[in-house]
Amino acid sequence: MTYKTILAILAMAQMAFSQDNLVISGTITADGEALPYVNVFLEGTSFGTLSDESGNYKIENVDSGNYSIVVTVTGYKTQRKSIKLAENTSLDFELNTEILDEVVVTGTRTFKRKTNSAVIVNILNSESLTTLQACNLSEGLKFQPGLRVETDCQTCNYTQLRINGLGGGYSQILINGRPIFSPLTGLYGLEQIPVNMIERIETIRGGGSALYGSSAIGGVVNVITKLPETNNFDINYTYQSVDGNADDHMISGNATVVSKSKNAGLSLFINNRNRDLYDQNGDNFSELTQLKNNSFGANFFLLPAENQKLEASFSKLNEYRYGGEMVDGPAYLAQQSEERTHDVVLGSLDYQINFNDENSSLITYLAGQRTDRDHYTGIFPDEDVAIQEHISNPPYGTSKTVTLQGGLQYNHRLNDFFRGSNVLTLGSEYLVDDVLDLIESYNYKIDQTTKNLGMFFQSDWEITPKLNLLSGFRLDNNNLVDNPIVSPRVSVLYKSEANLQLRATWSTGFRAPQAFDTDLHIAFAGGGISRISLDDDLKEERSNSLSASINYDKASENFIAGFTLEGFYTRLKDAFYLNPVGEDEFGQLFEKQNGDAAVVKGITLETRANFKRKVQLEAGFTIQTSEFDSAFETIEGLDPKREFLRTPNHYGFATMSIMPNDKFNTNFNYVYTGDMTLAHFAGAPEQLINEYKTTPSFHEFSWRSSYLLENEKLDLGFELFGGVKNIFNAYQDDFDTGKNRDSNYVYGPGAPRTYFVGLRVKSL
Repeated sequence: MTYKTILAILAMAQMAFSQDNLVISGTITADGEALPYVNVFLEGTSFGTLSDESGNYKIENVDSGNYSIVVTVTGYKTQRKSIKLAENTSLDFELNTEILDEVVVTGTRTFKRKTNSAVIVNILNSESLTTLQACNLSEGLKFQPGLRVETDCQTCNYTQLRINGLGGGYSQILINGRPIFSPLTGLYGLEQIPVNMIERIETIRGGGSALYGSSAIGGVVNVITKLPETNNFDINYTYQSVDGNADDHMISGNATVVSKSKNAGLSLFINNRNRDLYDQNGDNFSELTQLKNNSFGANFFLLPAENQKLEASFSKLNEYRYGGEMVDGPAYLAQQSEERTHDVVLGSLDYQINFNDENSSLITYLAGQRTDRDHYTGIFPDEDVAIQEHISNPPYGTSKTVTLQGGLQYNHRLNDFFRGSNVLTLGSEYLVDDVLDLIESYNYKIDQTTKNLGMFFQSDWEITPKLNLLSGFRLDNNNLVDNPIVSPRVSVLYKSEANLQLRATWSTGFRAPQAFDTDLHIAFAGGGISRISLDDDLKEERSNSLSASINYDKASENFIAGFTLEGFYTRLKDAFYLNPVGEDEFGQLFEKQNGDAAVVKGITLETRANFKRKVQLEAGFTIQTSEFDSAFETIEGLDPKREFLRTPNHYGFATMSIMPNDKFNTNFNYVYTGDMTLAHFAGAPEQLINEYKTTPSFHEFSWRSSYLLENEKLDLGFELFGGVKNIFNAYQDDFDTGKNRDSNYVYGPGAPRTYFVGLRVKSL
């Protein structure tokens, strides 16, 4: 063999070796600046990496061939480039921001771009909550399509979330993906979560998210708390004047610290609120409660290794609320009042490890909530003997609830699954919810322990770039249900064009025969109190849900606009309803029983538009019906009703933000509540008989403007803001008066006209 032959063989070997160990590298930027931690991968393979702090990336040991390289990160439009790899290649990317294509997690329990999710997920972020001047979770949720937040008690002002016409017990509220918002917490918890605790809210309407458990028939609201991303702080003071007759002071603060290496971070929040009592009709009994809220919490993350992540969160909420006769002194000496002191602790711990070239991940989690509540609900009697009994043994009560969840979730990505890709999710979790609610003076006691072992499986199959099939099931073994229940679901997404998505979902679910939030509320009516108990033969309620939607968005250089039209249908078998079963010496009694069936159906239209990031419009409107198959008696002695009470057949919202520059921002928003049927019990001077009433519709307009002053020397921004909520004072005008009022006869906007001003100081 000659030396020339040997050299030729060595050259060929070197060429072959280099072809199997090629490198793709480059820099990722946006607006001329480097983008760190961007996901870069070769589609359909296991090759991928993240860009470093300087925006540089490198994918090594790649074979020669044809590839599609994908670059994706939250807040920016995904880019794909086709390459023919024959030698080491340098390829740079300049990313464009993307308003519509955000990353969501709630629909699939894995991170996914919103437009690629087979289930519609709506997002409300912290910036939008600030612009809308929402003070808490309750005020923010009314600006989501298909959602309505209502106040259900004139005295204590507890709120309830309705999704697609279904009551609060049908809505699964999650904190960082965990169902630790217990039935007792649900009574007042929507007002106890301050907005500066929230990073974003993800909402799913309908039963398309059965992976989260039995209470997700109406939909899921996932409250994701703030995680640290950069070093910054924010201090906010707001003063509100409720119709010029009650003061409301709020102070909040946020601070985040991130390590230099970006592998650890801490986020802190504090919030304080102090609101006076408000009397709308001049009878010296409040329509808005006195509130004293204090809350604080922290989120923490740690990256102990390149493929591992540890997250922890902790929050403590303390609230005092009082409503009723506006007098000084202890609650039990008032003519009528409700007093509540809540002490709530929430926490979670998540650990994730990625392996198998980032194609597999294992997540373990533990979350919990504890609520201690001292409360009083009572009416001061008229007769001497009853007065002495009341004073010697006033109806004070205690409530305790503990919710714990632990679980394990495994995700695995198959990059070559029948020419497509498939992410398989398998997991199991155990949930315990223990509720004790006790008022000895009324012989009232709810002692309920719910235990649920759930297992879930999901296949998120991208059959082609245009077609996605999301399917799976959940198996629940609940101690209040005789047999384990399997809840399957199937969702299909078809993208006929890049900006058009068609979706359809079928799902099943159930609600266990347990006491939910509204069952734990004691209401005043006719000079007494009403209480709800559970039928001894109460069994689970089953659901069957269908939905279909069309989503269209059109984007140009200066203008983005789109709409979503969704139809929904849910049939409830053995539907729960409240049956009046008489009275005792304390007041009226209701029993939760199974009816035959009920149907909730309707359509929701969403529209949105953005012009040059200067003007943004969003709106949502729902038309629906909610009816039992058979009529039921809801007030003893009156005609039975098929329709769901306190459920309008049409409602919606609209917002418009005007942002001519980075310093000035104005928002106008509107909430519409249609007419509805309510039960009205006799007892107040102006209500002598029990009857049904149809409420008027309401149009609630609000406005907020802000201006930012920047001080470069201090590296601080000073934002001044102010505005008016419910400008035209659309508010209920026929409240009952006096101590014998029907406290459940309340409807419409949650507060009258309210003026506000404030100052926000933040780091630049």
